[in-house]
Amino acid sequence: MTDSSPALTRRQAQEKTTRRAVFVLSLLPLVLILFVTVALAARAWPILGQYSLWDLLGGIEWRPMRGQFGFLPFIAGTLWVTTVGVLLAVPPCLLTALYLSEYARPSVRAILKPVFDLLAALPSVVYGVWGVLVVVPFVGDVLRPFFHQHLGWIPLFASSQPTGYSILSGGIVLAVMIAPFIIAVTYEVLMTAPQDWRLGSLGLGATRWQTIRYVLFRHSLPGIIAGVVLGTSRAFGETMAVLMVVGNVPTLPTSIFDPAYPLPALIANNYGEMMSVPLYDAALLGAALLLLVIVLIFNIASTLVLQRVMGRRWV
Repeated sequence: MTDSSPALTRRQAQEKTTRRAVFVLSLLPLVLILFVTVALAARAWPILGQYSLWDLLGGIEWRPMRGQFGFLPFIAGTLWVTTVGVLLAVPPCLLTALYLSEYARPSVRAILKPVFDLLAALPSVVYGVWGVLVVVPFVGDVLRPFFHQHLGWIPLFASSQPTGYSILSGGIVLAVMIAPFIIAVTYEVLMTAPQDWRLGSLGLGATRWQTIRYVLFRHSLPGIIAGVVLGTSRAFGETMAVLMVVGNVPTLPTSIFDPAYPLPALIANNYGEMMSVPLYDAALLGAALLLLVIVLIFNIASTLVLQRVMGRRWV
């Protein structure tokens, strides 16, 4: 009894130390986000001190040489390209993950899984070159004339831009880039569903699709949402591939065939140049701060939605 008591005390002390160390490590991402936010805010403060936040966020003119720093075209471009990319990516990604987890034979799964992993590992500039060589001509020479001829009365497709460098091109490239992440997360979540649930549902007379819809989806919905959020967060910050195909024109887009200028492309194209222009450096760092805030707001909102979905699931 007396011999085991010191050993027990040592184990409790080690457990307490380990718990504290893990807690400190878990706080590091939060500290890093706060540090980055404060650093960007400090560097962007000169422009925030001379222009009101409304003038910056609502301004549509970007002419640094004239002291005009309107971020609205870049915010709109970011939202347009990201929305189009996510809408194009999510449906086929969900269907692909369902096929891999529920319908594909092990041999087919063994071939396709490494392919998706390879797509996720490709550098973004490779996607950008592919977009310039394939996607841009396809959008400009095939899709745009088709929609303009047959659906020209729909404002969404009533673009007068003659080029394929557009929001749709950026969205297609972005959809291909984020697809491996959404597929991988969704597939892993679906595979965590107990096999007994599948067999029990099929044994009760349900079809395979009914089993997927009413059993697997209910179990996997939070994980699927998390996968979509992960892909969307990556889409918000993607730079190189998008700036190569989106056109980089600082105007408010009105159609998916219009060019756009997302915030990451603005920072990548201009940072390090024309730093002699007053407030130009602060404006670009303000754009970085704005992008960080948009991503944080999106992730926080997605987390709240996920918690609400999980709460309803267990009611």
